[in-house]
Amino acid sequence: MGEALAARVDGFLAYLRDERRYSPSTIEHYAVGLARLAGYAQERGIARWRDLKADQVQSLLAQEHRQRGYSPSTLRGLASAWRSFFRYLAREGEVSTNPALGLRAPKLRRKLPEVLDADEMAQLVEVPGDDPEAVRDRALLELLYSSGLRVAELCGVRWRDFDADGAMLRVTGKGSKTRLVPVGTKAREALAALREQDRCGDEDPLVRGARGRPLTPNGVRARLKRRAQEQGVWKRVYPHLMRHSCASHLLESSGDLRAVQELLGHADIGTTQIYTHLDFQHLARVYDAAHPRARRKAGAGE
Repeated sequence: MGEALAARVDGFLAYLRDERRYSPSTIEHYAVGLARLAGYAQERGIARWRDLKADQVQSLLAQEHRQRGYSPSTLRGLASAWRSFFRYLAREGEVSTNPALGLRAPKLRRKLPEVLDADEMAQLVEVPGDDPEAVRDRALLELLYSSGLRVAELCGVRWRDFDADGAMLRVTGKGSKTRLVPVGTKAREALAALREQDRCGDEDPLVRGARGRPLTPNGVRARLKRRAQEQGVWKRVYPHLMRHSCASHLLESSGDLRAVQELLGHADIGTTQIYTHLDFQHLARVYDAAHPRARRKAGAGE
């Protein structure tokens, strides 16, 4: 890409990394999307970002959909990255308008998240044995389910963040935002056994991998996959499934959407509302099975 175009992209990515504290994976996705935008501009002889027009940006988005077959979610991610970039340029005085502001991307068909039911979850987290791996994996699974953590949050916590007496854990989530989450009785018991086994100090990772290092997200995924197979849970088990299940079970029992939003660390309650659809599905099944006016009489309609 042209030097002038590239310099502004590099500045924006550095801003995301150093000031906004975006995750490396998010910055990588932004970099890929902006490289496509800069390449498109350069192909058309555009040397300054202020000269790129809204219809050209929309044309590129349509081209990505048509030629590359990008999914609606990927296209919406591209549009979001481009909008953010031009907002940054506007603050820097580089552009006067945001040509990505009115981008139209295909609508997402929102898929309901998968969950384990309470029996499946109990089968998964009750890891037998007292060997070091069993103690570690039992604590890992109980904590993921108890507190609805993201996998990056789990991998980032240290023993200093855990208040055993107050049954709370301090975690750092998206955008470097810190929140306190409750830790249930079973998870506290599993963590107590883990700390006694590992003789950990306050600065040590809460869940450790090889040679005492923090367990990586990929390491957590591998542990969950293995334990699911060993425990006879034949669904695909992954960290976010534990988070979905925690949220769904809490909402089903309490009906308190705001509390679930705080637990999960969602900035927008609209993100949390996906679990109300899961809860409604459960309600509908119970209604169909139990309500006198919902049950079909034997032979009805035959």
